[in-house]
Amino acid sequence: MNADPRALLSDASRLRQAGDSRGAAAMLRSGLAANPNLAAGWNLLGIIELEAGDPAAAAESIERAVKIDPAPPLLLNLARAHRGRGDRVSELECLDRALSVDAYYLPAILDKGMALRALEREPEALELYRLVFEGLAAPEDIPPAFAAPLEEAREFLRREGDRKMALFSEVLAEVRTSSGEADLRRAEAYAENRAGKRKIFQQRPTGSHFPFLPALEFFDRSLFPWFDELERHTEEIQQEVLSLWADDDERFRPYVAYPAGVPVNQWGELNHSLRWSAWFLWENGKRVDENCARCPKTAAVLDTLPMLDLPGKGPTAMFSILKPRTRIPPHTGTSNARVTVHLPLIVPPGCGFRVGAETREWRVGEAWAFDDTIEHEAWNDSDQPRAILIIDTWNPFLSEAEREVVRRIG
Repeated sequence: MNADPRALLSDASRLRQAGDSRGAAAMLRSGLAANPNLAAGWNLLGIIELEAGDPAAAAESIERAVKIDPAPPLLLNLARAHRGRGDRVSELECLDRALSVDAYYLPAILDKGMALRALEREPEALELYRLVFEGLAAPEDIPPAFAAPLEEAREFLRREGDRKMALFSEVLAEVRTSSGEADLRRAEAYAENRAGKRKIFQQRPTGSHFPFLPALEFFDRSLFPWFDELERHTEEIQQEVLSLWADDDERFRPYVAYPAGVPVNQWGELNHSLRWSAWFLWENGKRVDENCARCPKTAAVLDTLPMLDLPGKGPTAMFSILKPRTRIPPHTGTSNARVTVHLPLIVPPGCGFRVGAETREWRVGEAWAFDDTIEHEAWNDSDQPRAILIIDTWNPFLSEAEREVVRRIG
């Protein structure tokens, strides 16, 4: 028997990995008789006993380890030994002890969810899983070993969400019947959120935040009565974009262009890249006369629209080109005092756009307005470029007096 604790653990682990679990266990028992305060030794012995199908012996061994060192990994192993014994209550107690030390210990969180469900405490499991996925790290940072239990947790959330949503849909249908023409879009979003089927996104402007404006992902079309006139000119605007492409116009430039030495965060792939390019007719409140002369029909339409008029800031009006197989990562805009309008011009299949919890497909000639201070992203999964006209306008919920304040103080 090796008296060196590290050598004992190493030798026992080697035997276990070689398939000699019985020899590894015998070595550990002999070594622990001489060194009973070796928590790692008792833990390894318990793991071997659990693998051998003796959860009662495993629980006893790992309990001795935990008395010496109540670390979360050891408590997790003890919980799994109790699970093997069919004692879900003791399992849950051990998991709670582990999480009281490290509230973000993912293996214990996932095991706790399974224990709660085994104890028919589904509402607690739902809340636990909801909190897990709200704070979960990026997928690439999660060890592969957690992929299966995380997917199982997601599936549980989906099933429960579908069940709740079926009940809530009945309520919505009843209210819709009794309320006539009532607009229930917000109520539908509320029901989806209560069912765990929809995340509610907040405005997160990177610049100025005008308080108390509604956080709407997409605005109601009725707030923009000039959309009909804009859409009427879709074909002639589209032809001017195609003309620019035909001439391989050099005034298309990368939309994302951070200077050297500035953190680019999620924009590394698109920084200084023509995969997402812009061709400006107005930029930061200034008319680009040369470009307007090149696209006179588009410029004439813009001159008739109630664009943002904020000195040094707006409007900006541009053709936005997204090349094939390109994604614009989730991001937020600078100010909720403005609203972003899209007029789709060239949209191959496989393009999409998400604002908050709502995903839409562009349709050529159908304008929409959205709050770009709510997280949004776009993609072109096709083999052809996508082109839209982007226009800045005022948030329709700002009064003229409020707009004047914004103009004067920025």
